[in-house]
Amino acid sequence: MDTYIFIMEIVGTIAFASSGAMVGIQKEMDIFGVAVLGMTTAVGGGMIRDLILGVAPPVMFQDPVYAIVAIVVSCLVFFAIAANRHLPESHLYVLYEKLMLFCDSLGLGIFTVVGVNAALNMGYETTGFLQVFVGVLTGVGGGCVRDMMAGNMPYIFVKHVYASASIIGAISCVFLTRAFGELTGMLAGAALVLLIRCLAAHYKWNLPRIRKSQT
Repeated sequence: MDTYIFIMEIVGTIAFASSGAMVGIQKEMDIFGVAVLGMTTAVGGGMIRDLILGVAPPVMFQDPVYAIVAIVVSCLVFFAIAANRHLPESHLYVLYEKLMLFCDSLGLGIFTVVGVNAALNMGYETTGFLQVFVGVLTGVGGGCVRDMMAGNMPYIFVKHVYASASIIGAISCVFLTRAFGELTGMLAGAALVLLIRCLAAHYKWNLPRIRKSQT
């Protein structure tokens, strides 16, 4: 089971680091800024989760493999874009944006269920609210910190169905884990988050908001 969770965490780290690095590149940061933003996106949510659960020092410091993977991936993304500066103007850019959406959604799904599992492993099997809260925070926390560092409104407040997808996935993970076991619950929860995010982006689903033109 630990091996499966580790693989999921590495996949999520790569996915989130890629999306974080792209935000840094779009903000015209240097390679150091891109690496920091990619690492923050990948491990920030987990660090906040560990602080809430009383894990000291946070896992990212106990086992730096996640931070190292995030930094390496961010640098690779930086060099890939630097070598293909025409990409934003090319016909491949639409495909590239879809890939980034998929990576971000995949990272969200994986880290949401990893957060739920972390709460379970800490002995909070009966506290469903804590499991869901920690799962969502693990999923969206790094992105929130990333956006604030980049000077953007946090993505979860303005773009499509994001945190809501994480909440639904976390709740599903909690109940499915109790019914069918950890691995099934995690895989199903992550897949549900990914599905909702992709559908929301495709059909432009958004939560209700009040625009200035409506007041």
